[in-house]
Amino acid sequence: MNEEVNKIITLCGKDWAKIGTEFIFLGGKQECESCKIKKTCLKLKEGAKYKIVGLRDGAVQECPLHDEGVVAVEVVELPIIALVDSKIAVEGAKIHYERRNCDVYDCSMYSLCHPIELNSGDAVIVERVIGDAPEQCRKGHSVIVAELRRIEE
Repeated sequence: MNEEVNKIITLCGKDWAKIGTEFIFLGGKQECESCKIKKTCLKLKEGAKYKIVGLRDGAVQECPLHDEGVVAVEVVELPIIALVDSKIAVEGAKIHYERRNCDVYDCSMYSLCHPIELNSGDAVIVERVIGDAPEQCRKGHSVIVAELRRIEE
C-alpha cells in the first residue's frame, strides 16, 4: 500500500492526536449535524480502521464532542485481516465479503471470520494472501487468512 497516495486529512481529538494511534471511525453524532467543519471529519468510511501517520499545523478547532478540541491529522486506512474461503482467496480478486453464520463463539478464529470493519456484501479486494488459518475450522469450512481492502463500487 502506498501510504503517500492514500493519506487522508481529517480531524481528531487533540488529546489522542499522536502518530501511531489507531481507531475505528464510528460515524458522525447528532452534535455533528450543525457543525461547519463536519465535512473534514465525516469523510472517513464508517466502520473502517485508520492509523494516524502525520500531524498537521496544530491549530485547535472547537468541537462539541472533544473537550480539548480537534486538530488536523493525516491518516491511512488500515487493511482488514480476515478469514476468507480458500477458493476465492486469490491476490487481486474483487469479491463481496460474506459474513459467516457461525455460532461457535468460543472459537479462537471467530474475530477473523467476523471482522468488525466489514458487513456482508461489502466490496473488497484481496490485497495479499497471508497463509493458512491458525487452526481447522470447527464447522468444516476451508478458509485462509487474507489482507482485504474495502473498495467503492
